[in-house]
Amino acid sequence: MADPGDPRIDFQNTEIAFSYKTDRQLRQAYHLFRFMNHPTLVRIGTTLGRVAARIPLGLADPIIEATIFRQFCGGTSLLNCQRIIDNLNKHKTLTILDYGVEAKENDEDFQKTLDENLKAIEFAYSNPNVPVISTKLTGYVPMIVLEKLQSGVSLNAQEQMQWQRLRDRFRKLCEKAHEFGVSIFVDAEESWIQDPLDQLVNEYMALFNREKPIIYNTFQMYRNDRLSFLHQSYEMARQGNYIFGAKLVRGAYMEKERQRAADKGYPSPIHVNKESTDKDYDEAVRFTLDHIEDISMVNASHNWESNALQVELVERKGISKDHPFVNFCQLLGMSDNLTFNLAHRGYHVAKYVPYGPVREVIPYLIRRAEENSSVTGDMGRELKLLHQEMKRRGLISQ
Repeated sequence: MADPGDPRIDFQNTEIAFSYKTDRQLRQAYHLFRFMNHPTLVRIGTTLGRVAARIPLGLADPIIEATIFRQFCGGTSLLNCQRIIDNLNKHKTLTILDYGVEAKENDEDFQKTLDENLKAIEFAYSNPNVPVISTKLTGYVPMIVLEKLQSGVSLNAQEQMQWQRLRDRFRKLCEKAHEFGVSIFVDAEESWIQDPLDQLVNEYMALFNREKPIIYNTFQMYRNDRLSFLHQSYEMARQGNYIFGAKLVRGAYMEKERQRAADKGYPSPIHVNKESTDKDYDEAVRFTLDHIEDISMVNASHNWESNALQVELVERKGISKDHPFVNFCQLLGMSDNLTFNLAHRGYHVAKYVPYGPVREVIPYLIRRAEENSSVTGDMGRELKLLHQEMKRRGLISQ
């Protein structure tokens, strides 16, 4: 193991990475990731998952809950998440609560999403190991309203009311978060609906981020315009005299973005290759750390090199590991080698913990399965680490 004074972290230390898993849990994760290492099986499984979501009375829910749901979700409700929260805390890791229900289009569901997130803020307030909740603003408004706003098309009377309801609901959420001292990560969306959401997030950041960072916007660095927008957002915060909250991710809608750009005949907003994305991402890490007294940043990456870069820069710049504005996070069930090795060395790190009814979080689970089966090298690396720990514990011989 590396010397405690050495800023380098061994992200291949599987003993630390999987110390929170029992032998049984480790075996289950290993077999699940072996399954997800086969794209054909994943395609079949995701099709069956969509079918299972439509089976009445939730008859298929126990099967899903016992497999992929258990790997990537905290529970079906807030209270069900407590066991995961406590286990993460034992390993010096915080929790970000994420109500995983999405793709809704009616006002009743929008109100339910707000109510659930308000409950999550109250739950977080009573639990010091949950400093943040995450929300998607598309959970409060029909997509067509955002598309029209971005393209400059006038809203009809009903759509104007729906937009105002989004503003009102998000403000209510921010007011509660501000009152209770809980932060909100606002997820990024597709490029063709992102602009009005960015404007709204910046507007409310100026209202609520005066004393501490309550609201964080999310920057998808695989977009070729996000580095400049990060700079612009910082400048707005500096001129407005509020704390800028920035969560950095690579991105979640690459294929959809490129396909839409090709279909509609406009330049793709996505970088031409991974190297360009990596360059912008790492530059964003450098920029936020260069202004760490004014920017509360979150490195929400599963990329080993970008996490190692932040560790190196924090050490080189003499920034305290426990500086409240220096943060890391990863998704529950993924990149445990990053999360727990960072936590072991004293960095602020958290896991995204999605929760919700099994059938309602199936779209989220399908994305996790598809991401893990994509040709990125991450899947093979996850499986290799699990295999390595299985061997270290003597659970397999080869």
